[in-house]
Amino acid sequence: MKLDQATIKKLAEHLENCELNAKDTPKITDDHPEMDWDDAYAIQDEIKRRKIARGHKIAGLKAGLTSHAKMKQMGVETPCFGFMADYYALPDGGECKVSELIHPKVEPEIAFVLKKALKGPGCHIGSVLAATDFVLPGIEVIDSRYRDFKFDLKSVIADNTSAARFVIGGNPVYVGDVDLRTVGIVLEKNGEPVAFGAGAAVLGHPAAAIAMMANHLGARGEEIPAGTLILSGGVTEAVAVAAGDNVTLKIQGMGSTSLRFI
Repeated sequence: MKLDQATIKKLAEHLENCELNAKDTPKITDDHPEMDWDDAYAIQDEIKRRKIARGHKIAGLKAGLTSHAKMKQMGVETPCFGFMADYYALPDGGECKVSELIHPKVEPEIAFVLKKALKGPGCHIGSVLAATDFVLPGIEVIDSRYRDFKFDLKSVIADNTSAARFVIGGNPVYVGDVDLRTVGIVLEKNGEPVAFGAGAAVLGHPAAAIAMMANHLGARGEEIPAGTLILSGGVTEAVAVAAGDNVTLKIQGMGSTSLRFI
């Protein structure tokens, strides 16, 4: 690590205040080019600690920048991982307040719910599928706190991978009943299809993202507990939304989930 504890706490407070007050900021590596990967995750962990200290719960985990489309869109080459606080969760078909966000975008996701804990090293796709209770459709609302959505990978990790809101819905499906590589998805905005994809867009298989997360956490002495909800990463590029938009995700054999932006 390159940053001292006081700097990590200061940056975590700054980024979380940007989230809570819907204010943007230049990416933090502009002022701290020396920060490394451990610093980035330490800042994210401090943001999580701050939320828990205020009484919030962790509603799930998320993988970010896991599709080649997303990596190309954001100019990065490696996936990253974050968490979802309880107040990020929105009801299926419910409303998302744009006034609470800076520049929201939506991503279609395949959500996993575990029945067994996962811990690396050595976690692989088979481990993930054996530990999964069911999968279902999810829409993640991402909202980078960085000005104009411009950031590098260390900055976005520190910013909890742009996590902001999410919704899950549709029909829970046992992983043995669906080929998650070939399953098709359609994201609609205001009734018009705006993004298409298949599960293989996420690292060849969406369970690969969960395995990478388990191995990442295992290297830090942590595991993914049983019962955890995990968003496996955007299947397509992110789509910008604004007040008045209605977004629906349809996944082959899993039904749909939707959000209204107000």
